[in-house]
Amino acid sequence: MLSRMLESSAAAPAKGRDGNQTLARGLRVLLAIADSKDGLTVQQVSELLAVHRSIAYRLLQTLADFGLVARGHDGAYTSGARLATLAESYLPTLRDIARPVMQTLADKLQSTVSLFAEQGDEAVAIVLVEPTTATHHIAFRPGMRTSLTLGAAAYAILASGPATPDEPAAATLAREQGFARSHGEIEAGAYGVAAGIPIGETGTRACLNLITYREDIADQAGPAMRRAADKVGRLLRLAD
Repeated sequence: MLSRMLESSAAAPAKGRDGNQTLARGLRVLLAIADSKDGLTVQQVSELLAVHRSIAYRLLQTLADFGLVARGHDGAYTSGARLATLAESYLPTLRDIARPVMQTLADKLQSTVSLFAEQGDEAVAIVLVEPTTATHHIAFRPGMRTSLTLGAAAYAILASGPATPDEPAAATLAREQGFARSHGEIEAGAYGVAAGIPIGETGTRACLNLITYREDIADQAGPAMRRAADKVGRLLRLAD
């Protein structure tokens, strides 16, 4: 689900600079495997990089030696356990503080809640919490990326900073009302509601984002998202 929200590393080839072609290839393979549900075989990696199978095999073996990928019984390489350690090392305090707040929010609103952080010109999901109170809900994997010009998460992140002349009108509205909304901009038929986390001028801009197909939940979610984001911000300040 939400395959359109995932940026495929195969669709955006990494351009190696002089002397780092092998590193670029390895990182491209690692990202492609992380985005793949069933992993990639040596042949698939060979086709992805347009290189001989022997080169693809050596790249995969090097990644496996570092625990970044693991070879399954079917011959496909999937994400390795070491990736979890790397992921958890990104903004650890924010992630740890936000998780329990997000779980309470997800259960209350019966919807998936994610933590997005700004990276360059994109918003990237770094934590995702699913509700324990709902049988059916939208889900996707952490690492999903969206442009900072599209979707509730992007608008909330932009709204947490100073206004700019070229910002989307939805970001301006989000700054005024305290939360952002979108509908069908990222996933057809899905509603997004997000609120920026007050982290401070020197921190990475981030937001809490809810996604649901239910209009009634989206209609009532804004104030709750704002309160939850403010709570995360207060807890972050206490942790400093």
